[in-house]
Amino acid sequence: MNTATRSTTPGTTSAAHVTIEPSILYFGTPVVLLSTENEDGSFNLAPMSSAWALGHVIVLGLGPGGQTAHNLRTRPDLVINLPGPAQWPAVERLAPLTGRTPVPEDKRDTFRFEPDKFAAAGLRPEPSELVRPPRAAECPLQLEARAARVRPDASGEFLIVEAHVLKVHADPRIVVPGSQHVDPATWSPLIYNFRHYYGLGPELGHSFRSRTPRQTH
Repeated sequence: MNTATRSTTPGTTSAAHVTIEPSILYFGTPVVLLSTENEDGSFNLAPMSSAWALGHVIVLGLGPGGQTAHNLRTRPDLVINLPGPAQWPAVERLAPLTGRTPVPEDKRDTFRFEPDKFAAAGLRPEPSELVRPPRAAECPLQLEARAARVRPDASGEFLIVEAHVLKVHADPRIVVPGSQHVDPATWSPLIYNFRHYYGLGPELGHSFRSRTPRQTH
């Protein structure tokens, strides 16, 4: 049975909270598509939603038995492609696929092997400049990167990958003209919120640390 507590924050009314045990903690994170190189020189493309940035390092959380994890252990080049909200069907087409063969035992009930992930998603591979895996041409943001560290997480159930970003490619429509800034008024990442896809809503405000010139839209 759920237990409830009372929580009061200044400026708000008192609200009841319940103690829950969710099966997942995807509380709203961007979806990324990772392209990596297979042993035979072909390329894998896989969706994931556990990614966050520390400066020019992107920290990724991966299952240890997938093809992406297998590739990054020995071939560290990758591209971190960020789709927009309208591309969620392409992401979902990739979701039940794996580039691993034979399919890992824990995936056999729900996943099937697919060697050409780009074609399956309906996305076009575009050559990268500094790494071997291609970019997903339709994604508005593409980060060429190299995995510097691949290690187990605290539970031993996942891998944590720390990837240094080497080059950023952006659709010019999401860049503030005459600057190096992504315009948050025109760029919206695809958000994975408790296994449902969302885009961003209207801007509520901006941080005092923002360096993005204010635009009138």
